Amino acid sequence: MGVPAFFRWLSRKYPSIIVHCVEEKGKECNGVRIPVDTTKPNPNEVEFDNLYLDMNGIIHPCTHPEDKPAPKNEDEMMVAIFEYIDRLFNIVRPRRVLYMAIDGVAPRAKMNQQRSRRFRASKEGVELVEEKSRVREEVIQKGGYLPPEEIKERFDSNCITPGTEFMDNLAHCLRYYVAERLTNDPGWKNIVVFLSDASVPGEGEHKIMDFIRRQRAQPNHDPNTHHCLCGADADLIMLGLATHEPNFTIIREEFKPNKPRPCGLCGQTGHEIKDCQGMPREKQGQHDEFANTMPSAEQEFIFIRLCVLREYLARELTMASLPFPFDFERSVDDWVFMCFFVGNDFLPHLPSLEIRDYQSETRCLNGYLTQNGYVNLERVEMIMQAVGVAEDNIFKKRKEDEQQGPAYLTTGQFAPHALGRRDRPEAVQNARHQACDMRMQSNMVKLGFNLLSECDHPFVSCRLWEEGWKQRYYKNKFDVDATDEDFRRKVVQSYVEGLCWVLRYYYQGCASWKWYFPFHYAPFASDFKDIKDMFSDFEKDTKPFKPLEQLMGVFPAASGNFLPPTWRNLMSSPDSSIIDFYPDDFAIDLNGKKYAWQGVALLPFVDERRLRAALADVYPDLTPEEKRRNSLGSDVLFLGKSHPLFDFIHELYRTESNEIPAELCHGIQGFQVNTMAPFPLSYMSIKGNLFHIIILSFRIPSKVLKPEDWVRGNGQSWRPQLGFNPNRQQAHLDQSGFRALGYVHIYIFNIINGVCSWPPCCRALPVPPYRDEQDIVLLS
Repeated sequence: MGVPAFFRWLSRKYPSIIVHCVEEKGKECNGVRIPVDTTKPNPNEVEFDNLYLDMNGIIHPCTHPEDKPAPKNEDEMMVAIFEYIDRLFNIVRPRRVLYMAIDGVAPRAKMNQQRSRRFRASKEGVELVEEKSRVREEVIQKGGYLPPEEIKERFDSNCITPGTEFMDNLAHCLRYYVAERLTNDPGWKNIVVFLSDASVPGEGEHKIMDFIRRQRAQPNHDPNTHHCLCGADADLIMLGLATHEPNFTIIREEFKPNKPRPCGLCGQTGHEIKDCQGMPREKQGQHDEFANTMPSAEQEFIFIRLCVLREYLARELTMASLPFPFDFERSVDDWVFMCFFVGNDFLPHLPSLEIRDYQSETRCLNGYLTQNGYVNLERVEMIMQAVGVAEDNIFKKRKEDEQQGPAYLTTGQFAPHALGRRDRPEAVQNARHQACDMRMQSNMVKLGFNLLSECDHPFVSCRLWEEGWKQRYYKNKFDVDATDEDFRRKVVQSYVEGLCWVLRYYYQGCASWKWYFPFHYAPFASDFKDIKDMFSDFEKDTKPFKPLEQLMGVFPAASGNFLPPTWRNLMSSPDSSIIDFYPDDFAIDLNGKKYAWQGVALLPFVDERRLRAALADVYPDLTPEEKRRNSLGSDVLFLGKSHPLFDFIHELYRTESNEIPAELCHGIQGFQVNTMAPFPLSYMSIKGNLFHIIILSFRIPSKVLKPEDWVRGNGQSWRPQLGFNPNRQQAHLDQSGFRALGYVHIYIFNIINGVCSWPPCCRALPVPPYRDEQDIVLLS
């Protein structure tokens, strides 16, 4: 979800939600690799039932990483993805279900953002090549030195889109990977694996949520199931809260900002391409290969405990003396809904929006904003009008705050330090990004809810802090006069529909595959008047695009090589009836932002009717293979022969029954098996109220927070918690240990500087015999 710095804000405001993962590593002795035994208890001292992987968050860093050399070819990419999944499986060790979901065809509301991202990526790629060529020529003309330019085919990350050959190959490779692990890895033998590849419509995280909702709707659902979801997007936190599952954890890589990146021309750190001077690197020591290098550390993982976040929210959202009964679960749903205003992938941010104190506003509403995925528009209007009354002052206050400077003290190099302090602050690698972060945090701490929709001000030419701001905004952004009431109501109505669509999407699934917000900018809060009857319901039985149709809707012409020849011709031919969908260049409105990626890409919206009419002429040109890739698929279920469900599934091919019994599959229900092909799986529709849940022996998780957790600055230094046990004993060194550690540092220093090889004392140590991995002694 497009929430600026949302996770950083959340982890700073509620620090106890974060625990660092304890990870066992595989061992090696005499050249034999001993893998981790994942059948043993989880070292984090918690047992997870289900692990869900939002695969696109794995695919992107494995195919085009930012902090290490890129894979040489597609085979290396697949191996990197396998290794990443292995590592997550080792940490989480699910006991029932592994669900891997790759983004399929998305709803139109999401496709607009995908289109913007892919056009930007193509535009930035072209600009980067041009800039590197220009700077290289300038440096060489000035007598500078640059290493020879590598001739390497650029990996176009746009291929990570449903319908491409790459995604089809990935699906085949993942099927092989799952089959191999189920056959050979003891930790996999008792789990059920679901693979929802790119042929299955829907975003990965929402396919996962759909799976969880369907399980919650079953009469045999175990309410004490412990879920773990892997992904870095902030909206996963909202989605996890929206399930109302008491045991829900998110695992993600620990974010470490300001990592130094090497220059794309000379390979040295400390400057960007545009500042490169082609200066040769000075040789340092006899072994120059160690010069200017830092030891690379493997990225660590953290857990985000939503049960602890629920504890925090229970304290902050609980209200007494309300004119209606207080319901904590309803207040959580309202909190999630309010966060949609701060940022989401489907609607632009309101220019003036500040999320105020939810508690004080709720008392005036005489009820909650949402219920089971539906929005009470009358109460939403009351919230918006309360913000609208103060809009003028909000814009003026922002301008004043910018002129007065930040009300936020950062850490690191820019932080204030006492005189005579011996500790040196960590150097800042990117001062401009750090300054932007300071400004963003300054704005955040001033809000009652501590959230702000934008970290900078709206487009300067609108001058929203001066009289006439609304007229200038509508003229500049929409090219209409502010007195055009009909147009403003049309924009507001579309935004209201969007609010209803997004909440339904989070709580029930996709209400309409074809709906989208047809404007680049949002209206003002004060424009939300008489909205109660602006929305009734969405069109029924809408269908998603087919994969190749989505490619035509989100790809720029530069990525047309992923499409059939006659289809890509529609992107570039002057005679094409839809050539206007694919501009060679386009404007980016910074909209008050500092970086282009934060601005608004002013691309034309795709007209679905015109697109389908144009494609009707080229559909006959598809080959059988392209027709297969253009079809919609279904989830695939995998299980090993030792699983209790295996014999039942095998018997399905000789019987008429095709419903999976819950007692054989850890309570997994709501599915039917399609016996036309080996082990496919398709969803079975759920009748009745999706939110009517039968609770069985429900156990509330033990409380984690203590009174001192609510007091900031209590004099105790913060330290990360390892695993889920707060009483885990930390390792400590005595004096002899510190002396030995000092010797190790000396040896490493000498090795790097060519003084010696490995310490003789370590080389002389014998390798002891061992019986299993517990007996292995590592000499590192």
